[in-house]
Amino acid sequence: MIPINTTPDNGTAPDIRPWDRRALQVTEEIIDRVTVEDLGRPTPCSEWTLHKLLAHMIGQNHGFAAAAEGVRTERADWADREFGDDWAGAFRASSARVSEAFAGDGVLAGEFWLPEVRGGQMFPARTAIGFHFVDYVVHGWDVAAAIGVPAEFEAELLDAVLPFVEEVPDGSNRRRPDASFRPGLSTGSADRLDRILAMLGRPPRWPAGA
Repeated sequence: MIPINTTPDNGTAPDIRPWDRRALQVTEEIIDRVTVEDLGRPTPCSEWTLHKLLAHMIGQNHGFAAAAEGVRTERADWADREFGDDWAGAFRASSARVSEAFAGDGVLAGEFWLPEVRGGQMFPARTAIGFHFVDYVVHGWDVAAAIGVPAEFEAELLDAVLPFVEEVPDGSNRRRPDASFRPGLSTGSADRLDRILAMLGRPPRWPAGA
């Protein structure tokens, strides 16, 4: 999970939950194309196979859902979740749960306890949902890159996620072995997704030469 520089939320920020749901839907469509032979493939997430990445994504969805439901979660609530032989179904179930939790009455006025960020902290709901939004745009692309298919996020969705990407700190924290993202890369591309990936240290043409 990514720490983002936060500013006080005065309640006037746009509601990004519809875009977050759409990012999950696009990711579901990508995961539907994963075959059992793909699970051992490498991914842009250093040293993670596609199996590991999917288990991580499913676990994180459940963790965010519990936090949105008001649970003071522990790291175990966010742990990777095994999915047996139905990774697509397990991911869809986790997506449905987190989207329903985010849509709950009064959620945007509350806070989420995130045990994996800065040693454990409360974050405004809008900020925490922004973390999730960035994660699932990037991880959706990670899965697509691993199996060699496009990640077809709408331009408006990418415009909505860009301000959150720009708030991700790019310093020594990105050089730690457990960092979610590597130091930002330069790119001459005008493509929105390419720019977002490069800002988060992902080579847009992963693997090299693709």
